[in-house]
Amino acid sequence: MKTIRTVLTSLALSVVCLSSALASEAHHAAEVDTNLTYNSGILVLAFAGFLALVVVVQTIPAFISLYNMIKKTAEESRQKQAARADARN
Repeated sequence: MKTIRTVLTSLALSVVCLSSALASEAHHAAEVDTNLTYNSGILVLAFAGFLALVVVVQTIPAFISLYNMIKKTAEESRQKQAARADARN
């Protein structure tokens, strides 16, 4: 009985996955027209570039914070190892 249930479950999952794949294939048949995007004007492209710049600039403090956290953790680890070595001697 378990094998029949397993086979039916596998078949149902396969049909669900296949139907979404076929639906996405049919959706790609109609190509997207990108002329509207590229003909929007310089202000739209400048705004998109500004947003990209904001995202990139915000990563700088994130990397600095990450570096400082790793550095602090490494220093604490070294101090613990030194304390263990002193305790053994």
